[in-house]
Amino acid sequence: MLKVAQIWSSIQATLFPHLEHCLPTRLTDKQRQLVAILEIVRIEEHLPPGWVQVMGRPKCDRRALARAFIAKAVYDLPATLLLIDMLKAEPNLLRICGWQHAGELPSEATFSRAFDEFATGRLADEVHAALVKEHVGNRLVGHISRDSTAIRAREKPTKKPSKPPKSKRRPGRPRKGEVVEKPTEPTTRLPEQVTQEPQEALAALPTACDVGVKKNSKGYKQTWIGYKAHFDVNDAGLPITVVTTSASLHDSQAAIPMEKLTAQRVTSLYSLMDAAYDAELIRQCCRDLGHVPIIDSNARGGEKTPFDPATERRYDERTVVERAYSRLKDSFGGRHVRVRGHCKVHAHIMFGTLALFADQLLKLVT
Repeated sequence: MLKVAQIWSSIQATLFPHLEHCLPTRLTDKQRQLVAILEIVRIEEHLPPGWVQVMGRPKCDRRALARAFIAKAVYDLPATLLLIDMLKAEPNLLRICGWQHAGELPSEATFSRAFDEFATGRLADEVHAALVKEHVGNRLVGHISRDSTAIRAREKPTKKPSKPPKSKRRPGRPRKGEVVEKPTEPTTRLPEQVTQEPQEALAALPTACDVGVKKNSKGYKQTWIGYKAHFDVNDAGLPITVVTTSASLHDSQAAIPMEKLTAQRVTSLYSLMDAAYDAELIRQCCRDLGHVPIIDSNARGGEKTPFDPATERRYDERTVVERAYSRLKDSFGGRHVRVRGHCKVHAHIMFGTLALFADQLLKLVT
């Protein structure tokens, strides 16, 4: 965290006084938060400058648009049109994002096209991976906590193929020459994922919008239409890996590729998961990667195996992932998904994740 402390010290000593001198009005607390987050994320460094273009009509500067989408997440705005109105009304915010006056602001359609480019190019994922490498990659992580959360979307769920009709055959011994089909066993991706690369396994997961069902902390079932965001979070509350899938996907189906992907990014000791991940193949994958799996027991109609006191204390650290995705929803746009399609929904979540990551870093040093 020494580098973050140095950045924060530089922001306070140099950047804030400079902005106070150059901007029309004094910075508000929210604008100071945005400036600090943008200084840590530095999303413009992952985009070419606006003047690099040989032919055609010149595009609007994508660097300013990318900074504006970070501002949208920080301000927890539900729609791009509200972001444009706020940029027009607040000269400070306009200049922080990279425009000099309101006449330079592009239209809502240009914002939409730019967001589509960022989503297709996975810009936010690239920036997030760079942040993890820079601020966490060279440190030993004690616990990686894994869980998922519902992401509600404004689109129709994809229709699933209808199930084949049940056989009308009466129970009993088959007739002479009659062929009886054996019931098919439920399929699982876990055996294949053990030998697959994490990117290959993640690409095979369903990503269409559908209906999800999940029990809340009180044991009641909740349903939603949309997607599911899977998080791997370290002890400091920093998201290390974020994956977006269909809402109906069981949590365990994303565990093995996320375990492998997180292991490529950071060095960790323990993997903490709830009872939804209770599978021997997941435990073995953790052990093969040098991690100690601490997974809550799933009774499955029998008796639940309790933790010993020391393991129970370690397992209590898993609540950090719940606080992380709660902050994403409450403060960084996680509840305001207005785009459609997996690619754009994931990009929306990742812009919020970038703001969350930087803000959490600042909380650790301030």
